[in-house]
Amino acid sequence: MTERTDVLVVGAGVIGLTTAVYLAEQGLAVRIRADEYPRETTSAVAAAVLGGPALADPAEAANWHPYETTKKWHQIGLEEFATLATRPGTGVRVTPGRWASRQDIADTSWTHLLPGYRDCTAEERAGFPVAFWMSLPIIDMPVYFDHLMGRLTAAGGQIEIGHVASLDEAAAEAPIVVNCTGAYAQRLTADPEIRPMRGQHVVVENPGLESYFFEFSRGPKPTSFIAHGDRLICGGTADRDNWSREPDPVQTEEIISRCAAVEPRIADARILSVEVGLRAARPQIRLEEESLGGARVIHNYGHSGVGVGMSWGCAREVEQIVQRTVHN
Repeated sequence: MTERTDVLVVGAGVIGLTTAVYLAEQGLAVRIRADEYPRETTSAVAAAVLGGPALADPAEAANWHPYETTKKWHQIGLEEFATLATRPGTGVRVTPGRWASRQDIADTSWTHLLPGYRDCTAEERAGFPVAFWMSLPIIDMPVYFDHLMGRLTAAGGQIEIGHVASLDEAAAEAPIVVNCTGAYAQRLTADPEIRPMRGQHVVVENPGLESYFFEFSRGPKPTSFIAHGDRLICGGTADRDNWSREPDPVQTEEIISRCAAVEPRIADARILSVEVGLRAARPQIRLEEESLGGARVIHNYGHSGVGVGMSWGCAREVEQIVQRTVHN
């Protein structure tokens, strides 16, 4: 443990770890405290295809988040991950994939502006009324977390496993606390707007796929599959207010069936594991500060299904708040 701690980050998912790395690389003494190591968090089982409000229909995005703010954060993420994709060992690569919706969209002109856009053929649509190709970064999260941990260590940051029972407890240890507890912020902050959204993925042996498929329809059962070498991550589910992290065998069968309807080779692929995580569902990302005793608490949670894409933009926003706090 360092002799001094400028910032205590609570939570070691992609939001907490990215924030800690960014702050440590700016020269601050940073410590993470979390119940789990990064590879054990919800973020580790994320599909991690960059999308979200900046790449959704702007009319819909505007109803979900303050659009200009999240568009800026997401653009920062796209640029950062595009750079990481050029470096070996990061777990990041840019690859084409199909995006599809079960709901018809009246105006799809915005899709033509997306990177690598190409309309799907009738066969490639797999029965979806809206389907197109684009090229975006995708992230192999276990490999990526190893990359981030290496950067945290190199910058002098530290991580410790331990439970934070209250923000008052955390505020007694450091002048600045960054709350990156995801869905568990419901228990730590009593925020009535944050809710768990349970997601289940099935990991199978890759039957030879290189591109990905991602359904962005509304609903609790979005279909997706993403190839990471010999592994294929098949999804998924979006069950609100469900805290269970136990795999559901019925959902496993449904996920394989839905993915096989798009790509028949998945039907006979050997199942390697079933992974469950809890996304932090909230109408808006909460990124704001408040005073707590003599400390400042910066809340950075509620990223729903776009935490990976927003992680670097939100980390930079936190750093700007920290600098204002230090200089005032």
